[in-house]
Amino acid sequence: MRLLVVASDRMEFSGFPAGAWQGLTRLVKLGGNELLLTANGVGARRAMAAVDAAASFEPDALVSAGFCGALDPQLQIADIVVATCVIANGRRCAAQPLIPTHDRKGVVFRAVCSVDHVVQTATEKRTLAASGAGAVEMEAAGVASRAAALHLPFYCIRAVSDLAGEDLANDFNRALTPDGHFDTMILLRGTLGRPLTRIPELLRLRKRCVRAARALGDFFADCRF
Repeated sequence: MRLLVVASDRMEFSGFPAGAWQGLTRLVKLGGNELLLTANGVGARRAMAAVDAAASFEPDALVSAGFCGALDPQLQIADIVVATCVIANGRRCAAQPLIPTHDRKGVVFRAVCSVDHVVQTATEKRTLAASGAGAVEMEAAGVASRAAALHLPFYCIRAVSDLAGEDLANDFNRALTPDGHFDTMILLRGTLGRPLTRIPELLRLRKRCVRAARALGDFFADCRF
């Protein structure tokens, strides 16, 4: 099966088989499938553009993948969230079910909320959880939209990188640039105001993302689409 897998950043694919990037894409074989990995930045618009740019691949299905924030307090770091649907702007878009070939701990099936900004407070996470979603991210709505337009199956698979009860001390929204990436220098300058809180948070998030990326790659390798 040919799968176009859309994330926001290459790091989200660091748990996948190694390979050379050709611009925004990298082609790998995993779990008996041919995957074209693409990372075009944060947000639904950039995710849609990534799908459009990879049209010549002629995928059999579209997959939104990467990291997510937990809305469900029971979710832990590196848990895998398989979306049952994507909620965005009050609308729900169904996602295809996906079950690994072996029993795996830390895999849950939940609605996923797709928003246009980094959710930075536990208060906002609780508000979003009231919609019935178990996790939040920023690209799935764009991929789902393109899948519907192309009449292709849509999947959403996410790995948890921050917990439901946590506030983020660093201002990631301020550091988000027009090209859909986070400006490291803006984040580092922002740590000067509260270095004892913000620097450890950045280091902790980095470690968590490494774990989440590894879990994501392992899950893809164990699935049959």
